[in-house]
Amino acid sequence: MKKALLIVDVQNDFLPGGALPATGGDKIIPYINKLVTGNFDIKVATKDWHPAVHGSFASTHHKKIGEHILLNGIEQILWPDHCVQGTRGAEFASGWDHHQIEKIFYKGTDPSIDSYSTFFDNKHLRSTGLGDYLKEKGITDVYVAGLATDYCVKYSVLDAHHLGFKTHVFVDACRGINVHPGDTEKAIEEMRTVGTEIIRGLPP
Repeated sequence: MKKALLIVDVQNDFLPGGALPATGGDKIIPYINKLVTGNFDIKVATKDWHPAVHGSFASTHHKKIGEHILLNGIEQILWPDHCVQGTRGAEFASGWDHHQIEKIFYKGTDPSIDSYSTFFDNKHLRSTGLGDYLKEKGITDVYVAGLATDYCVKYSVLDAHHLGFKTHVFVDACRGINVHPGDTEKAIEEMRTVGTEIIRGLPP
């Protein structure tokens, strides 16, 4: 067994005070710091990395945040501008040791489609290269932490599962957006349903 740690989108805009905060997102930083010093064969991270005018932004369409549209043929919830390339909001959140990370993968770079998953855009048209990278390294198991549980973490876990990796989620090192009450719990159950190991607490 070869294990990869995947830290998803621990960026300023997803923390309290950011453009699209996960409630309590800052609380995962101590957990992340423990994980990145752990016994994993590879440690990788992702960044949401949007161009300034992105199709998932409400401002792009002159609509309200939370409205739904069709974007590239699929339903899209409209978000506030967030994680725009080169801005402070797109930087890794301070306080966690991202120098432990071996490689960073960027997602959401195509203005015409969103990319919740760290592996593919939302229509699975383009790969970020993460799946191939992990397979080249002989990884069998992917351990996930980060933001947000009900979007980028969930879709990353589902894609990792479909790519043939055994999946594990440190749920105490994740937090959700919860556009609708209970979204985080539903996401955890959806991940569990495909066989993901849901880990409470952290390894010693």
